[in-house]
Amino acid sequence: MQYSKEVQDMCTVAKGAYHGPAPIPEEGKWVQAKEISDISGYTHGVGWCAPQQGACKLSLNIKNGVIEECLIETIGCSGMTHSAAMAAEILPKKTILEALNTDLVCDAINVAMRELFLQIVYGRSQTAFSENGLPIGTGLDDLGKGMRSMVGTMYGTAAKGARYLELTQGYVTRMALNDKDEIIGFEFLNLGKLTDALKDGTDPKEAVEKAMGHFGQWDAAVKYIDPRTDKETHSSVSTFPAAE
Repeated sequence: MQYSKEVQDMCTVAKGAYHGPAPIPEEGKWVQAKEISDISGYTHGVGWCAPQQGACKLSLNIKNGVIEECLIETIGCSGMTHSAAMAAEILPKKTILEALNTDLVCDAINVAMRELFLQIVYGRSQTAFSENGLPIGTGLDDLGKGMRSMVGTMYGTAAKGARYLELTQGYVTRMALNDKDEIIGFEFLNLGKLTDALKDGTDPKEAVEKAMGHFGQWDAAVKYIDPRTDKETHSSVSTFPAAE
C-alpha cells in the first residue's frame, strides 16, 4: 500500500465501533452481505438497448451468489433472440459479479443484468421474505404449461382502429365486432397447445380444433374480422383458417 507524504505525516486516530453493513432481506432471513456469496434470491428485471428498438425481460434464480437458473425473454429485435440463446448458456454457473461484467451479446440483456444486480444486492428480490427462496425451475412457471412467453401484440391507428394480433391466450385469428364496429371479443389459436398436440401425433385438423378458443361476448357479435387481412366472416364457429 502506498501513502502520500501528507497521509504519512498524519497522526493516527482510532476508528470507532464497526457494525458492518445494514442487513438486507434474503429468502426469509436478514443478511449482512459482505461477499458476493452472501447474496441469494429470485428476481426479475427489464433492459433495453441504446436505440430502444428492443427489450429483454430477465429472470434469475441466485443461490449463494451464483446464478443457478435464468429465463431470457426478448421482443422487438430479431438479433436479440439469438443473443438470448447465447446468454442462456453464458449466465448459469456465473456469480452475479461475473455476469455483471460479462458481455451478454445484446445491449438490452446487459442492461437487464445491471438492473437485476441492483435489485438483488439491495435486498429487493421477489423472494426477499420467502423462507428458503424458490426452487430451481421456478423460471418455467413464468411460461405456463405451453412453455411460451406471455406476449401481447396490438396495433392501432386513428383512422382504422385497433387490431388484436397476439395475447397470452395465443395467436388472434379473428376479432368480434358489434353493430357499432366496436371490439367485443376475439378468437385465438393457442400455439403451445397446438404444437404439443402435433408432437403427440394428433391429427392436425383435430389439434387445431382443440387449440382454439374465444374470449368476450363472442356469440353476440354481428361480424368477425381477421385482424391481419380484414377478411370478414359472420359465423361464430371456431375454424382456422376462417371460411364460410
